[in-house]
Amino acid sequence: MTGLTVLLAAASALAAPSDSGARPITMEETVALAQRNAVAVIQAEGQRRNGVAGMRSAYGAFLPSLSLSAGANRQLPTQAGQQRVVSGQVVTYASEPWSYNASFGASVDLFGGGRRLFDLQQARAQSSAADANLVTQRYGAVLAAQQQFFNVLATRESEAAASAQLEQAQQQLRVSVLRLKLRAVTRSDSLRSEIQVHNAQLAVVQARTALAVANATLTRAVGTPYSVTAAADSSIDRPGLSLDDDALRKLALEGPAVRQASASLDAARAATRIAWSAYLPSVTASYSRGGNGTGNSFAIGSDDLSSYSGALRLSLSLPLFTQFQNEAKVTQAQVSQDNAEATLRDARLAALEGLTQSLGSFHAAEERIATQSATVEAALEDLREQQQKYAIGVATLLDVLTSQATLDQARHDLIQARYDRRVARAQLEALVGRSL
Repeated sequence: MTGLTVLLAAASALAAPSDSGARPITMEETVALAQRNAVAVIQAEGQRRNGVAGMRSAYGAFLPSLSLSAGANRQLPTQAGQQRVVSGQVVTYASEPWSYNASFGASVDLFGGGRRLFDLQQARAQSSAADANLVTQRYGAVLAAQQQFFNVLATRESEAAASAQLEQAQQQLRVSVLRLKLRAVTRSDSLRSEIQVHNAQLAVVQARTALAVANATLTRAVGTPYSVTAAADSSIDRPGLSLDDDALRKLALEGPAVRQASASLDAARAATRIAWSAYLPSVTASYSRGGNGTGNSFAIGSDDLSSYSGALRLSLSLPLFTQFQNEAKVTQAQVSQDNAEATLRDARLAALEGLTQSLGSFHAAEERIATQSATVEAALEDLREQQQKYAIGVATLLDVLTSQATLDQARHDLIQARYDRRVARAQLEALVGRSL
């Protein structure tokens, strides 16, 4: 009796929930937090902003560049009209203490072998790739957070199953002790029942430890400064998918990863055209105007400025030989384009491979859920019957323990099947870029 009392007291001490200090969050909150706080998403957002800035710069290349400069210098009054030797030359200071200068310049590329057009094409493609990468990273962050959300739910279900296992083991221990008092069984039955209680206690402790770890992992995935846990959400266990396999296949071939690879290929093709444009001549026009003067007071831009001059220049340049640098750039661009084409082909094949795997996992998990649900119900009824038989001496303790082991395994398999179906759905959503 003393051993039974100790076991029951230890079981009562395990009754407090292990995630009581964590804040429950729904699936919608998990998705929103992951999209906002994930490191990969923040980095992808920075790449998108860089892409927008690069495209704006490519458009700006069609506009003329302007420059304006002005300056003023004041010499000491004692130096006015004096001469000094500076670097071996005689310098005569002006009689006025102030000297001014001002200039204005403008230049524009009239023709550069089409380079600016190709630069713009490349910038657009890079911006599109950055947009697709942002979508990819968002769905990747959501997938990681959802997996941890599902893991919390699974570990919580495992904790509940372990608690049920402990309760059943305690009940069996009571029956074994009672039958031992009646001398209907041997001491071995009560000892085996005590072992089952110890094992069930250990399963509860392990389940609660796993739940605490799952909560910590979920907190990191959503990036909150406080601990969170998954709130119960019945919508995540909806059966079936909103689209058929053919529609999913089409969406997978147009998914975020494929779009990113396609945009990268467009950028590589534009880079190849940029490399070839180096063989064509470039034409540049520029205009500059400036002047300088002296005076007795600070007045830049006054009528005292003299010697204004302006110049309009038109220049043409054609590279004849660049020590094979242009050839090297063309080769590098072509290699990058070949790599981008291979990457796009692989991205499409990977999308189909991932779709096949995730669809198979989803349909298999649905079948397993149906099978294991029926198995759990049958195992519960079998255990109840074996316990009743054991209580009246018709069945042995081995029969009870076998039924209990079958029930524990069935519960574990059902929890795993639910988790696999949730994860498979999330993987499909990340692959096609939309909710299912």
